[in-house]
Amino acid sequence: MSLNKLKEFLEANNIKYQVVQHSQAYTAQEIASRAHISGQELAKTVMLKVDNDLAMAVLPASEHVDLTAIKEQIGAESVRLAAELEFAGCFPDCETGAMPPFGNLYGLPVLVEETLARDQQIAFNAGSHTELMQLAYEDFARLVNPRVIQFRRQKVRRAAAGEDRLW
Repeated sequence: MSLNKLKEFLEANNIKYQVVQHSQAYTAQEIASRAHISGQELAKTVMLKVDNDLAMAVLPASEHVDLTAIKEQIGAESVRLAAELEFAGCFPDCETGAMPPFGNLYGLPVLVEETLARDQQIAFNAGSHTELMQLAYEDFARLVNPRVIQFRRQKVRRAAAGEDRLW
């Protein structure tokens, strides 16, 4: 969805938002840095293949998706990361990898990591690699109606070595 179409959708629903311009960036952490937003505050959209269907997983940019947790919590037979070729055609008005987490506008279910649901604001790619949009999480949830579950991969402490690693 181009930024103009997303703006029109939000304005038609009386949603207040802010657009943040930044220099071109492709990874979530790079975007957060260039937009001067914490990686915990920036939401990234990860495309999944759940059984035979596409779905969006939305979580803090600083976190990783736990596919097993999603599979168990939604009762799916299989959950994997979708290949770019599997979803690129679903978002003709967005740069690849910069789609906003408005799956409802593309006929896709949206899963949101429960830590994002506690935030006052949500910031996300607005269809390009140079623009973010920020709005109240409450407004996002009302428009998208995502399923909120816990699926971020937790950091755990290795007792013997005293180092962090992801599980």
